[in-house]
Amino acid sequence: MANTSDASTPASAAASGRPLTAGVAMLATAVAVISLLVGSVLMLVNLTGHVFGAWPSPDSLSQGLVGAAMLGTAPALFTVNRARLWQEARTLLYPLAVVLIGLFAVSLLNAKGLYIAKGGSIVPVLFSLGWVFTLGLLAVAAVALLAWQHLTPGTPLAVRAAPLPGWSKPLLAVLGSSWLGIGAGLLTRPGFWAAFVPWDTGRADAQALGVWALALGVGVLGSLAEDDLDRTRPALLALPGTGAAITVVLAVRATSVDWSSGPALSLVCMVAGLLFAGASGRVLLARSSAVTRGT
Repeated sequence: MANTSDASTPASAAASGRPLTAGVAMLATAVAVISLLVGSVLMLVNLTGHVFGAWPSPDSLSQGLVGAAMLGTAPALFTVNRARLWQEARTLLYPLAVVLIGLFAVSLLNAKGLYIAKGGSIVPVLFSLGWVFTLGLLAVAAVALLAWQHLTPGTPLAVRAAPLPGWSKPLLAVLGSSWLGIGAGLLTRPGFWAAFVPWDTGRADAQALGVWALALGVGVLGSLAEDDLDRTRPALLALPGTGAAITVVLAVRATSVDWSSGPALSLVCMVAGLLFAGASGRVLLARSSAVTRGT
């Protein structure tokens, strides 16, 4: 990603930061390609009402949402290799690590429920085998490459090119905490929190959705802590992309959702928050860039 900082920034500040390693950039691109392919299959097949995934589900909506989240974040992951510094991509890469490690852990915890263990037709069995193998490989790579990234010499960035406006910070705090809280609940106590999901879910479904909710919370709160729109460009693309993909799945499979329930209303507000945060962030960033060019 090109540096959009003011040309008058001192050389010492411009030279600060931690360089983004090639391994982390390659990981993001590899996950983007896999997410695009697998996410498209999961989303499109489950939108037809046919349950398809690595494990059986009581309703196709949960697997469809997992696919939507993968598909929605893929375009943002493709932009990571444009970043010059780790600070310009970490608000997306930390959530990526949460997803890879979390989904792999969920798959292992529910190993007896996978098609590869339960048996079934050849397609879901092979898909579940590829799911576990690919997630395991990517999770190990994420741990190793992010550890190496943090060992790379670097310094904190001294300048914020486009600080967040004050009015946005309480909203981002509420949005991020909401996703983080529900994600932690679904992941750690799926038997209890799955009852609040406004459609039928199994244990593995609840935990997989919890991983994605946790990652969204980490991303939103990470952007709040970063306090710089210029450093959150990939995340600003991921938020509306994920929100839009989730909206499509919920709209098509609307009959599976209990829309009269409180959790359904909360979900609508949280998804709308993703769309608004991403869209408004990109508008504010464009205005800040225009002002910088004008000066």
